[in-house]
Amino acid sequence: MLKKIRIALAWVFWIGITLLLLDFTGALHGYLGWMAKIQFLPAVLALNAGVIAGLVLLTLLFGRVYCSVICPLGVFQDGIAWLRARRSKKPYKYHKEMKWLRYGVWVLFVAALIAGVHVFVSLLAPYSAYGRMVQNLLQPLYLWGNNLLAWMAERAGSYAFYTKEVWMRSLPTFLVALATLIILAVVAFRGGRAYCNGVCPVGTTLSFFSRFAMFRPVIDESKCVRCRSCELNCKARCIEITKDSAKIDYSRCVDCFNCIDHCKAGGLKYRFAWRSGAKSSPKAPERRAFLAGTAVAVGAAALKGATAKAQAVAKLDGGLAEVLPKQAPEREVPLTPPGSKSVKDFYRHCTACQLCVAECPNNVLRPSGDLERLMQPEMSYEKGFCRPECTRCSELCPTGAIRKIGREEKTQFHIGTARVNPETCLMATGKSHCGKCVQACPSGAVKLVKTEDGHRIPVIAEEICTGCGACEYLCPVRPISAITVNGRYSHEA
Repeated sequence: MLKKIRIALAWVFWIGITLLLLDFTGALHGYLGWMAKIQFLPAVLALNAGVIAGLVLLTLLFGRVYCSVICPLGVFQDGIAWLRARRSKKPYKYHKEMKWLRYGVWVLFVAALIAGVHVFVSLLAPYSAYGRMVQNLLQPLYLWGNNLLAWMAERAGSYAFYTKEVWMRSLPTFLVALATLIILAVVAFRGGRAYCNGVCPVGTTLSFFSRFAMFRPVIDESKCVRCRSCELNCKARCIEITKDSAKIDYSRCVDCFNCIDHCKAGGLKYRFAWRSGAKSSPKAPERRAFLAGTAVAVGAAALKGATAKAQAVAKLDGGLAEVLPKQAPEREVPLTPPGSKSVKDFYRHCTACQLCVAECPNNVLRPSGDLERLMQPEMSYEKGFCRPECTRCSELCPTGAIRKIGREEKTQFHIGTARVNPETCLMATGKSHCGKCVQACPSGAVKLVKTEDGHRIPVIAEEICTGCGACEYLCPVRPISAITVNGRYSHEA
């Protein structure tokens, strides 16, 4: 019964998180957004003390149920393990804890989190890894299916396809997502929860508390017949049954309840077992690891320690001339969303879960291909601009990288400054009386000024410009707009 309840709850969370990452319209955020905010690492980075305390309390009460129910990557690995059970009769076997790997990776992760080495953090963080796979591998298929259905219904019209430039820009994040999927699937198929108990920093952090769990699977040696059925079906490979002893490593147990489900002799029960015997109690070094781990984790939190929907449109003007798709200009400073305090603060808190990328209705956010910020979101205006009334990303960010702001407050954020290229501007070169940038600017920061030769050219009032990108997006010059927006290191509000 416990296993069925756990599976049902795991399905609810896994489907909810997956739909949330696929929901580029934002229709589900009001119902499912809380699922992203209760993920462990985003809660730590957001300094969400209530969620952190709740997850720690949950682990102290019931063990690492977070890893089998709430974490989408953990549920994904359980799905791979289920496929293994269907395809292979090879049992699991007890595997001694690899402390050097487990705690070594954890120390490196915390150090990277404090030092701001975001590539390493986003590669290992479980919620970020799952978001990366969904956003880069599953959502393109989802969108392609929608486009195909639309084509079948309308049998005509303009549709968005990936161009060479978009493919090349998206290739690094796509390859990383694909490699993540393959590695995790292979590890889960061969070793069950080996990733969770050898690499995952969240699993290691929760293991410090799960040793003290009040309720947990307990072996009754008076009833155990040494059939080893529990050991052979333990995905965490943390149960060791010998002739002389039977023990469970509670730091690695993820409470999947497979052992209880397969014990026919009644030798395993999930019950209150706090301080029940030496075998369940941590040794002195483990106590020191617990205290040290908790101190470092709290210290990291105190320091406030994805393919976008990048599609280029190839349209025909009157059925004659092909309009080239826009390309992203080189920006000296990256653009980060309104609500982020600064570029540094944004990338320090972002875990690259790509939830904001998935739900941006304006096609402005996309995963970065830059090695320093690989897979973390950046803004660009080839497919849209950051509309003044839209605050979607600030409403759903689970880490506090983008703090929640209102529509009125958003207009006070200056995330970038537009700049005119006189060599390509149609008005500056006298080729046209365009003025699109002046018409498009919602803040009135673009004005027309007469030059000495009589031409009227657009000029930017930097103190007014918010960096929304409306001028860049609507500029008719292609492939690089004649007016482009460069980010600001610190956003003025």
